[in-house]
Amino acid sequence: QVQLVESGGGLVQPGGSLRLSCSASGSIFSFDPMAWYRQAPGKQRELVADISRGGSTNYADSVKGRFIISRDNAKNTVYLQMNNLKPEDTAVYYCNARQRVGIIRDYWGQGTQVTVSS
Repeated sequence: QVQLVESGGGLVQPGGSLRLSCSASGSIFSFDPMAWYRQAPGKQRELVADISRGGSTNYADSVKGRFIISRDNAKNTVYLQMNNLKPEDTAVYYCNARQRVGIIRDYWGQGTQVTVSS
């Protein structure tokens, strides 16, 4: 029943910026944490950044100083501001939301393509 919808991907040149959005619906409970993952063709999915209900954040070393994750709890929405993009950032980006209601359940978005190329 929980559904995550991502938007904001696209094609940008190296050094450019994009902002991804992910809106979760179908739950009256908060998600802790919410996160962004990415996966390039033929490679494993990797964690890019996550953010707790209280706003604590974690970033992959490869994106520290360039990406910023944020969330709006009232809207159940998580954002990823991506700056100074590099070709190595090219991947499908997936939103993740973890629900804690006695047990842990993870929900995933359908993915949005980010391509960084000159």
